[in-house]
Amino acid sequence: MKKPDIDCPPYAPILMESTRAVGYSIESAIADILDNSIAAGAKEIQILYNTMPKPYIAIIDNGKGMNEKVITEAMRYGSSSPIEEREVGDLGRYGLGMKMASLSQCKCLSVISKQGDQIQGRRWDLNHIFETKSWSLEQLDIDEMETLPGSELLFNLTQGTLVLWQDLDKIKTGSLTLEKALEDKMIAVKQHLELVFHRYLSGDGVKRLTIMINGVKLVPFDPFFVSKSTVVMDDEKIDIPGRKGKVIVTPYVLPHPSNMSKVELDSYGGKEGLRSLQGFYIYRNKRLLTWGTWFGLTRKDEFTKLARVKVDIPNSLDDLWTLDIKKSTAYPPEIVKTRLKQLIGTMTSGSKRSWTFRQKRETSNTTIHVWNKIETRDGIKYIVNQEHPALEILFDRLGEEERKLLKVYLDTVQNNLPLNNLHIDLNHDAKIVNDNRNDEKQRILFLAKTIIKDAIRDGHIDETMKNLEIVEPFSEYIKDIEMVYKEVKKNG
Repeated sequence: MKKPDIDCPPYAPILMESTRAVGYSIESAIADILDNSIAAGAKEIQILYNTMPKPYIAIIDNGKGMNEKVITEAMRYGSSSPIEEREVGDLGRYGLGMKMASLSQCKCLSVISKQGDQIQGRRWDLNHIFETKSWSLEQLDIDEMETLPGSELLFNLTQGTLVLWQDLDKIKTGSLTLEKALEDKMIAVKQHLELVFHRYLSGDGVKRLTIMINGVKLVPFDPFFVSKSTVVMDDEKIDIPGRKGKVIVTPYVLPHPSNMSKVELDSYGGKEGLRSLQGFYIYRNKRLLTWGTWFGLTRKDEFTKLARVKVDIPNSLDDLWTLDIKKSTAYPPEIVKTRLKQLIGTMTSGSKRSWTFRQKRETSNTTIHVWNKIETRDGIKYIVNQEHPALEILFDRLGEEERKLLKVYLDTVQNNLPLNNLHIDLNHDAKIVNDNRNDEKQRILFLAKTIIKDAIRDGHIDETMKNLEIVEPFSEYIKDIEMVYKEVKKNG
């Protein structure tokens, strides 16, 4: 005879403490709470935090709220199945997010929810759990709830929910004071939420959402810089046989760094730089999950660093994307990965063209350059082109000793190029201001005027004007130089 099964529930104190180490950052933890607010139909979310007298973080939304039964179920670990079909706008998955995200940052989680005149409160307090050694979910009475930070704001709403973190023991890790740590981390939270929920903040395909941190409204940050970027192909829609919903792929190419301001470069490159942030940006119901990866379909390099690809997936395909509990990673199913691999060349081609066009322009054999590129057995060397027409005119006007001194100086310049620093700056997307020659225009035209005068005097002006079309930097201002020529000719 088969022996009866044994009911073997996990030991509450140990399990709850161990799940705190699942790997949430404070940014991803707060984003997880906001997912619940969005799923509840919230139009406005307020995030409040304070460091004195007792630090806390409170998140209040005006969503539909929860009744007595629903709030208790919401506090249960594993309150929903990841395989059940969800509503279209639901951003949840495992029924663990609110609890694990919150307790990854604090030891005391209180949730209060309001529906009309009905107010319910529940609390997970890890100190209380260790005392009772059981799954002791506390019920809060109205007197307790009224004393909690953020409760007054909630009570003024017709409906909504307050999630309150207290005893923020994980926030201080690695910092001198909890107060300083919380202030610094909330700056990172603001930037994270402006990116992850940028389509909600801007109303891109969804109802516009307002999020505020201590009364300051968040501003959406679009990682694709749509106002200045190029779309390299039409949307690609990928069907999954036998499944509802489509995967929609839209590739963008950011403008070249020379066409971005320093502020734009800092914003779109971030601390990691454009090279690190290239790749796919995966959205689930318009919420950004993971970004800055090619999923091994191609490698990150300088030529593809302007390419960013938006990939929209519905929550009906969650199980195929191996979505983790934190909703911070997602990996494409084989059928989608195969199609993305077929498209990867097209999706990165715009970025490659942006760099290769500039490289051809700067190293073209049909142009006389200021600098010449020489390939040797030891590597590549750049030398000053001492046969440049502007230098030849200068040499002609100098005496023998002055020419020797000038040649020594030019050799010194080319042998002391800060190549290592240039390599570091280019790889970190620093804006090389030499790239913008607007300030040099008058100096170049002055030099062109001198060359033109000499050419007229020596009787080879036609040849000179033709040559200037292939001599940098004159070749970039040839129309202006033609105007200078007409002026010189007119004035004799």
